[in-house]
Amino acid sequence: MARLDNRIATRPRERLVDAAYELFSINGVNQIGIDTILSQSRCAKASLYGNFDSKVDLAIAFLDRREEVWTRGWLETEIKQRATSPEARLLAIFDVFDGWFRKKSFEGCSFINVLLESNAKSPLHRTAAIHLAKIRAIIRDLAEEAKLREPEKFAQAWHMLMKGSIVSACEGNKNAAREAKRAAQLVLEGWGRAGKLRLRRQPLNLR
Repeated sequence: MARLDNRIATRPRERLVDAAYELFSINGVNQIGIDTILSQSRCAKASLYGNFDSKVDLAIAFLDRREEVWTRGWLETEIKQRATSPEARLLAIFDVFDGWFRKKSFEGCSFINVLLESNAKSPLHRTAAIHLAKIRAIIRDLAEEAKLREPEKFAQAWHMLMKGSIVSACEGNKNAAREAKRAAQLVLEGWGRAGKLRLRRQPLNLR
């Protein structure tokens, strides 16, 4: 008996999310229509609307899968494997990005792409922002482990460097991660540490 195609054997919901992931991550959400997703997933329209209320709900499921695969399964795992100290792990983000930017399959950040192409008040926009905030939370946790002052502000600044490097790589700058890492090193070196108080010069007592 011939083996069934894995995609046919998988449940329709999983096939739809798998197809959406492959298509949306490369082309963006707005560029892909329902018919393309159905063709890629080999699902009927009834299966789509039996599992999702709309294309927006499918796109939200795609973003959730993106966090699972990209944020947790790839980025967070890679930085933990490359370094042990929190400071080294922060800098390792840009080493991971450097390899990513140089791949022919580099597709940019889906969270940023969706954020920019969706209406600011839409559920899709809010979901993308939430997933970006979860990345900042990883940075904030590392900042707290490194005993950096104001870890939330640090995470915001660090994430700006990360997002900026991704956009620069999308423009064609393959060295974006290396350049961002140099700037990040300066930020890290200059950021205050908790528990390290600056010594104030005491006025001389001339009496």
